[in-house]
Amino acid sequence: MKENNDIKIIEEKENDVSRLALNGYLDAHTAPKLEDSLKELIESGQYKILINLGALDYISSAGLGVFMAFIEEVRENGGDIKISELKPKVLSVFELLGFPALFDILESDEEALDRFRKGKMKRNE
Repeated sequence: MKENNDIKIIEEKENDVSRLALNGYLDAHTAPKLEDSLKELIESGQYKILINLGALDYISSAGLGVFMAFIEEVRENGGDIKISELKPKVLSVFELLGFPALFDILESDEEALDRFRKGKMKRNE
């Protein structure tokens, strides 16, 4: 792993879905940035969240923990967290830990947005 690893988070809104695009490394050092972004969305009443990991090069267990920390609250409020565009090495970490059973992991943002439009939430499929 390189030194000086950081993460950039770009937030966009598409209708009633908030999209966070992550770029860089998600580890114990950078996980608080994602936590803060998710807290802000939830506190503002945004419960339909799409997280695009297409530019994420690395994820650690601390990074994965951020997803787990918020999913219950989001779903209790009628929303979901969907994850899109994972690189193969990041996807393999998600698969190793069983995340596809807990989260919608989709190939594209459009596919995730379509699932939100159709009201498809992972917990009830």
